[in-house]
Amino acid sequence: MTIDRILKLSVITVAISTAHGAKAQNAIMFDDFSYQTFAQAKANGWQARTETGHPGVKGAKWWQEGISFHPDALNHNNTVMRLTSKTDGSAQNTRQTQVCHKRKYREGTYAARVYFNDQPQYGPDGDGIVETFYAISPLAAPMDPDYSEMDFEYLANGGWGEGSKTLFATSWETFKLNPFTPVNEYSTIQNSLQGWNTLLLQVADKKLRYYINGELFAEHGSKVYPEVAMSINFNLWFIAEQILQSKEMRQYYQDVDWVYFIQDTKLDTQTVMNNVAALREKHVQQLDTVPDWRPKLDDYCSL
Repeated sequence: MTIDRILKLSVITVAISTAHGAKAQNAIMFDDFSYQTFAQAKANGWQARTETGHPGVKGAKWWQEGISFHPDALNHNNTVMRLTSKTDGSAQNTRQTQVCHKRKYREGTYAARVYFNDQPQYGPDGDGIVETFYAISPLAAPMDPDYSEMDFEYLANGGWGEGSKTLFATSWETFKLNPFTPVNEYSTIQNSLQGWNTLLLQVADKKLRYYINGELFAEHGSKVYPEVAMSINFNLWFIAEQILQSKEMRQYYQDVDWVYFIQDTKLDTQTVMNNVAALREKHVQQLDTVPDWRPKLDDYCSL
């Protein structure tokens, strides 16, 4: 066994020793996004979406170039992943961004530290912009009962019948795209989330519990509980019906400091933050002991 492997195993034990009911053998995926290029992230299981299609502006390009890595503005010793999307109102000049990790996640605790923006970096404000952290499976067929999806979606300029600065928690049983027929459960809060936020989702006991900065704001029941394995995703896209009537280019971004998943274990926000701090103290930038689903599923980075 290599020294690096021994170190990683010891870090796993340290990182979850304070977890409520957690055991050392529980599988973890952690990424600090301490990369310089997307090729480095890809080597650790991340995939950029390039396939056109729903959601967002019809015909828009999903582009890998929108995924980059930057020093944290508040701490130049820390690196964050940035998702950048832009539009001038036309499909041909709209760029949306999505990054995904392997399809092997279901029950457990999901968490991420995410920077949301209420305004564009440049250009006129007002587009329906969706800033996200979520898990999703492919939709095998319209109204497939085994579909699974669980979303945090921040709408800085509102949308979907809600006012501006709305955070949605949505748990999906299934849907049909055309005509759009959703079967889901959702909750919202209206408040500016400009800046850094810790998002956490507990998937256990046939319930989904969504937290923002340690506060429970949504609890969904067994009817929308996930049945199949999902990928972990972040994306940044535009609501087609809410594109600003302007031909001037505007650009938005969302940053991600870290992502953390622990399988079959329910942790609170403070425990996850403690575990992340323990990993960072050991200089662990990336760790993945979550086994592949059986049978192994293809990587998935699309709708």
